[in-house]
Parts: sequence; structure tokens; C-alpha cells
Amino acid sequence: MSSKSSPKKSKSTKAETVDEADVVVDQSQGGEDAAPETPDHTGLEFNSDPGASRSTWIAGVLVLLIVGWMGSGFVIPSQTGEPRVARQDPKPVAVAVSASQAQTVQQFFQAEGQALPDRDTVFRAETSGDVAAVLVSKGQDVRAGDIIAQFDPSNNNADAKRAGEELIRAEREFENAQALLKRGVATQDRVTQARATLAAAQAQVIAVEQAAEALNIKAPFDGRIEALDVDAGEYVSAGSDVGRLVDITPLTVAIQVPQQALTRLQVGQAATVRFITGEEREGVVTFVGTSAAAETRTFLTEVEVANEGGEIPAGISAEIVIPTGEVTAHFMSPSIVSLDTAGNLGVKTVNDDDVVAFFPVRIVKAQIDGIWVTGLPDEVQLITVGQGFVNEGELVAPSVEGAAQ
Repeated sequence: MSSKSSPKKSKSTKAETVDEADVVVDQSQGGEDAAPETPDHTGLEFNSDPGASRSTWIAGVLVLLIVGWMGSGFVIPSQTGEPRVARQDPKPVAVAVSASQAQTVQQFFQAEGQALPDRDTVFRAETSGDVAAVLVSKGQDVRAGDIIAQFDPSNNNADAKRAGEELIRAEREFENAQALLKRGVATQDRVTQARATLAAAQAQVIAVEQAAEALNIKAPFDGRIEALDVDAGEYVSAGSDVGRLVDITPLTVAIQVPQQALTRLQVGQAATVRFITGEEREGVVTFVGTSAAAETRTFLTEVEVANEGGEIPAGISAEIVIPTGEVTAHFMSPSIVSLDTAGNLGVKTVNDDDVVAFFPVRIVKAQIDGIWVTGLPDEVQLITVGQGFVNEGELVAPSVEGAAQ
């Protein structure tokens, strides 16, 4: 009997355990006075809480905001930190200026040249033969037509004698033919033939006379013998150079004019010529070229200078100064001139608004104490100190040069 009662007791104990659990659940939900309910043994259900899901989403957003804030590097400034300094624009550069007024100045063209002979020629032998005599020496002044050297006339004298005899014979024959024709003894053909023979004889005489002239080498113009390459007794062929003759009264000074200045020069302009020897003479422009040299693009221009007596030699250097008119220009120190970014020569000025302006200029005259330039307004404030530290369009603080600060 005892073995059958034990299982029943186990079932009772199990039931009591379940009942206690049910009581605990009921108390937690309904309080102490709630009546116990019959437990539902169909199974437990777990439903998700909507509030928990919302909290998770809010926490994620907060994390993202914190990460973004930390990545931005923004930090709330401390009230005890140093105050931030406000950025200030740079002050205008101080420059010194000087007022300049344009003036009328004489413009000149100036160039270096070389003194050349007015005429320079090489004389040649016109015939062949032995030189009988040389009548001048190197460096000697001669007049036009003076005999410089003579050939041996022996052969020419013989030719002249034969030509004279032939001429006499031809003249006699022609006279006889005419006389016989008048008497009816000779024919017209004989007279015609005699006339032709006479003409040939006359031509021969003229040729001999011309050959005699060629025996003398003469000066073609007044000048000085610069070279003489012949000696007495020397055989010279026709066409050979035997000497050189130059005329330095007057002298011709040749200069090369750049194409930019060509329009400023013309024939007839007065010129001052300063030779390297110290001599200074007045001259006149006698020639202005119209075709430029291919290598230099310059034009040959010649100035004639009187040289009575030939005191100034040919070949020396000379400076030519030619007045070319008046121009309005400013006088300044060369140190004021500068270059812009494009490499143009110019001058920096300050306008009424204290702004730098750059004017390209051209130097028209140079002196020991300064230069004259064109390209500026008639009245202008030149930057004399500090032009190397400012640029066109820049605001500056100008002060008059030499004024008390």
C-alpha cells in the first residue's frame, strides 16, 4: 500500500509548486487582495516593447552628433583666452615726389661716323710697256692733268713716223686721182679707192696719237698721292694698278642712321662735326640714303666738311650732331627712369588720388647732369625715391622731396 501512495504525493507536490508560481505572478500584477486565477498552461508569449526601440534610435542619433562635433574641431572659446586680433590692411608705401614742368628743348640727332675722302680712285696703266720715268712721289699733292709716270715712247715714235708717211702718201694719191678724174683719164672708182686709203691713214695717225697719250699716266683730279706702285724701268701691263689718288678737300663724314630717326634728317641740314683729333667744324648734310643695309637696317648719310689745306686726315673718327627741331620734354635724373613688367622704359608718377601711374617715355637728349624725355603730361609729380617698391595702380603716401617731415 505504501508503494502506491508515494506517486500521488509527488503529484500533489508538483501541483503546489505550480500554484505558488501562479500566486506570485498574480500578486505582481494585481496586488495582495487579488484572487488567484487558474493558470494558463498553453505557453508564454514575449511581445517587443515599442519604447525600447525608440530609445535605441535616439541614442544612435546622439552618438552621430557627438562624433560630428568632435570631428569638426569646434571648441567653445574660453573666456580667459587671448583676444583675437582683427586683420588690418597694409599701410600705403611712403614715396618721395617732385613736381616737374615740361619745357621746350632743342632736339638733336647724334651719331658716330668716319671721315672719308671726297674722292678716292685707283689709277691704272692704259698701255703696256716699260716705265721710262716716275715724276711724283707718294704723299705729294698734284693737280688734275699732272703726269705721274711715263712709258718709254720709242715704239710709239716709230709708229707715229710710219703713220705720218702713210698719211702723206695717201693724201698724194687722192689728189692725183681727183686730178686725173677731171682730165677724164681716171675713173670714179679710182677716186673712191684713194679716198678710202686716205681715211685709213688718217685713222692710223689718230690711233698713234692716242697711244702717245696713253704713255702718260695723269692725275684725274686734284688730290694727294696715297699709293704709288711703279718704278722707272719696270714693265707694266695695260690695266695694271699703279697708284691711288685721294681728295680730302672737302672731307665727307659718313654715318649710319637707324630707321627710327631717318625722317628727322634731310639734305641741307646744318651739322656740327667733332673730330677725334679735337678739331670741330661745321658741315652740311649732302646725302641721305633711301635703301637700308640688309645687315644693320641703317641708312647711309653723308655730311660734307670743308678742309682747306687738308689739315684733317681722312679715316679718323668723328661725332656728328644735327639739330632736328624743338620738342616739349621733362628734365630728370636717369635714376628716376625704370622698366615696367613688359620691359618698357618709363617713369612712375603719382596722380591726384595718390595712385601710382606709369608712363612710357623716350629719351630725346642726354646731358652730363640729366636727361630729357618725352611721353609725360605737361605737369606731373615724379616719384624720385621709392619707385622700385611700388607698382602701377598702387595707393601710396607721397611726400614732397626735401620737405620737412
